Amino acid sequence: MTERYLAARLRGFGTTIFAEMSALALATDSINLGQGFPDVDGPAVVAEAAIAAIRAGHNQYPPGPGIPALRAAIAQHQRHWYGLEFDPDTEVLVTAGATEAIAAALLALCEPGDEVVMLEPYYDSYAACVAMAGATRKVVTLRPPDYAFDPDDLRAAITPRTRAILLNSPHNPTGAVLSRAQLEVVARLCVEHDLIAITDEVYEHLTYDGVEHVPLATLPGMRDRTVTISSAGKTFSFTGWKIGWVCASPELTAAVRTAKQFLTYVNGAPFQHAIVTALGLPDDYFRDFAADLSARRDLLAEGLRAAGFTVFPPRGTYFVTVDAAPLGATDGLAFCRELPTRCGVVAVPNVVFYDDADAGRTLVRFTFCKRREVLEEAVGRLATLA
Repeated sequence: MTERYLAARLRGFGTTIFAEMSALALATDSINLGQGFPDVDGPAVVAEAAIAAIRAGHNQYPPGPGIPALRAAIAQHQRHWYGLEFDPDTEVLVTAGATEAIAAALLALCEPGDEVVMLEPYYDSYAACVAMAGATRKVVTLRPPDYAFDPDDLRAAITPRTRAILLNSPHNPTGAVLSRAQLEVVARLCVEHDLIAITDEVYEHLTYDGVEHVPLATLPGMRDRTVTISSAGKTFSFTGWKIGWVCASPELTAAVRTAKQFLTYVNGAPFQHAIVTALGLPDDYFRDFAADLSARRDLLAEGLRAAGFTVFPPRGTYFVTVDAAPLGATDGLAFCRELPTRCGVVAVPNVVFYDDADAGRTLVRFTFCKRREVLEEAVGRLATLA
């Protein structure tokens, strides 16, 4: 019956895999290593700042672009970590998480019939947002074990109808972090073809083993043609607050703001005040958080390897992608639907993030943003698969 009412451009975008797998975790009382949300809150000082903001009466509509203090804090963050200068009044926009920022950018910048080039596997909202904008996606496939793109594939994906390249690094679900050399390829093609870049950098502080996150906007020719998107959810473990942001040139920011104001209009007034506190935390917070996640990554990756999976160690994010084929899997979706009854653990099948289903058919994603004792219990359960 849904097909009777749903607009044609959104057919095929039913319930997200995250909702399905999280419901399965609840129904089977399994450990949920599928959906990427932490099982502990972020820094207490940030939570207290939200409570203080509520008590201080910051509970009505905030300014459309976001409260001035948060826009200033975001601009300072970009300056401090990357040497990027943004005017908080004209080049910073606060959004309802990165998901709204991506939707607003695509709705604002794409005409029906435009093409958007993006890497696959891709976060599922990307395809839906491109469709809502009336545009068409063109994908460039990342392949294990290193998940680097082929420059020739990227070049071939660009046509006269290409409007933008949508880039995610650190990359969900693979955990890849695009190198400076790869980003330079992207930058050259954007300049050569006069393309806009939309970058999802929500995992910017979650990189490991000395790997550097390089914002595309720092590369030559990219400062004024890049819509840089990030959020507080992953960095500070407050995913439910949905505070994200856009940094871009005044013209691009104004365009995105035009679409954004008719989506949520504004959101999260007290949480905006709290994220000012979060962005002002000392550098040690960011380094220690990444180091702790790195240790949890290693714990889960070793357990998955011992259980018989082929593991592709991530250099960023808080996900590990594995190949379940050594365990006899020929269909990752079926494997993940059966996994809770087999061992009491939930994962997400990567195939739903691909247009090229064969490329991701037996790949599965697990998250390690859970307490150590939860990961240890999950590893023990997964060991029964070996």
